[in-house]
Amino acid sequence: MVVFAIYCTFAIDMSGEKKQTITIRIISVCFAVVVLAIFKPFGLEAWQWQAYAHLIAVGGLGIVSCFITEAILVYILKKPGSNDRGVDYIIRRNLWFQLINTPLVSLMICLYRHFVLSDKVDGNLLSWGNFFETLVIMAFCSFLIGLYWRFKFRGKYLAAELEELKQMNEQLQLMQQKSPTKSLLDNEPEKEVQLATSPPSTINLAGTTSESMTLHIPNLLYVESVGNYAKVVQLHEGKVVTHMLRATSKQIEEKLSDYSTIVRCHRAFLVNLQQVEKIISKAGTMQLLIKHCNDSIPVSRSNISSVKQALAQNKDNR
Repeated sequence: MVVFAIYCTFAIDMSGEKKQTITIRIISVCFAVVVLAIFKPFGLEAWQWQAYAHLIAVGGLGIVSCFITEAILVYILKKPGSNDRGVDYIIRRNLWFQLINTPLVSLMICLYRHFVLSDKVDGNLLSWGNFFETLVIMAFCSFLIGLYWRFKFRGKYLAAELEELKQMNEQLQLMQQKSPTKSLLDNEPEKEVQLATSPPSTINLAGTTSESMTLHIPNLLYVESVGNYAKVVQLHEGKVVTHMLRATSKQIEEKLSDYSTIVRCHRAFLVNLQQVEKIISKAGTMQLLIKHCNDSIPVSRSNISSVKQALAQNKDNR
């Protein structure tokens, strides 16, 4: 049967124990088998007592399907089961698990229906209709099992998320402590010595039209994409000011590519990690609380790894 992916495998990855891995998957398979035993789809009622033997066989197919799915993730998609890469990686990996495992086990059950269960029920012959019917049933089982594992491992999930945020905030503090350009304002004397190999601390940004602006990198807070414009938010004489340039955030990103503390955290936002007060979790999403203006910038799941990499890189370059 279908082993629930998102929360079940999350729990497996968090434990790191093979015994718990097998236990959780067997529980999930047994739950799905019980659901099938109650509703008896696929014409199982025609087999009377033999239906239970077929359910056991179908359960075995589910376990085999789970191990095949794990092999695909590890050896083909190169997604090993590890919690060292953070909660977001685990969630995305488990989503891949579900997307692969559900249609795979549905196909295996369809083949079992065709070659074993079609003797008494002609409707079990292999067809697209039977495949989609089986897929819907397996998805339903997956959903029910998911509710259980979500409730059971919710505390562990939240603890892992809090630990991840704690580590990222520690890295953020280390990065900001080591930087000689942190929290510089335009009206404060610049004390750092510009290294020959370092990018300039002040650059000119220009849009596709005649407008342009001078940007002092340590004072940049964030860049937001607003339609055909890029909103550049920075400090000027101790105040937060905004400049609108007719340019895409991608063009601005390319211009700022030499600055490792400036990273894309969302398709619409670039942020200067030196000006991040704290990394928080709000409404189930990671957000960056910006200094001086208290704006909260979202971090999309696809960009969390980039933020983590930038934090680790700048922390290690002390």
